[in-house]
Amino acid sequence: MDAVEVAVKTLEDNPLFNAGKGSVFTHEGNHEMDASIMCGETKMAGAVAGVSGIKNPVQLARLVMEKTEHVMLSGTGAIAFAKKQGIAIEADEYFFDEFRYNQLLSIRDSEKVQLDHAQTKKMGTVGAVAMDMHGNLAAATSTGGMTNKRYGRIGDTPIIGAGTWADNQTCAISCTGHGEYFIREVVAHHIHCLMLYKNMSLADACHEVLFNKLSKDKGEGGLIAVDAQGIVVLDFNSDGMYRAFITDKQEIVCSIYGD
Repeated sequence: MDAVEVAVKTLEDNPLFNAGKGSVFTHEGNHEMDASIMCGETKMAGAVAGVSGIKNPVQLARLVMEKTEHVMLSGTGAIAFAKKQGIAIEADEYFFDEFRYNQLLSIRDSEKVQLDHAQTKKMGTVGAVAMDMHGNLAAATSTGGMTNKRYGRIGDTPIIGAGTWADNQTCAISCTGHGEYFIREVVAHHIHCLMLYKNMSLADACHEVLFNKLSKDKGEGGLIAVDAQGIVVLDFNSDGMYRAFITDKQEIVCSIYGD
């Protein structure tokens, strides 16, 4: 659990990614962030949705999992809980990024919403999956959502089973992409079910959902995943997805496109 939380917090602190400090702007010029975390050993999970000012939403998601009887908290209630727990809260200036603001200005007068990586620079939702030395799996995901989103729109990231899943029997998964499609297909849990009930491999299950389900509905995105044997799958149906993994032998693999 610690590994996925630390990995995601590090990415949330980097303005190059659409999470935490680098979150995209809403139509109103604010930041509304979502995050979730799940433990494959216990299947305990925590999530937050539509939170503002939280420096590291994934940290708040873990506290929801560990300090409450709930799975998801949202909006002002989640922020009140964050203050009670004493986690870092930042002023609006901390989240301001000129590139992100220009993304908003380019479509603010339209009814469009836009994936953060729809621009030339591929900066996106962040996530991490891991298997520890005991074979326990965990997954975490964090995002600022879609540029120009309105009305408190929530994507797949904080929805357990859609954007995040972990179960020691099968796999740990973190997703990125057009959240509405991932919600409708319950992507992460769908992959788990294909493995559990149809004995599909992680690679085959991911391909089935990404290309035979999402792609047919024009749903764009990808995922990172690890199964109970430590096999890693990093798959996507978009042009590219920033991704990397490290093995227990310290082998590091980094990729962007289909290479």
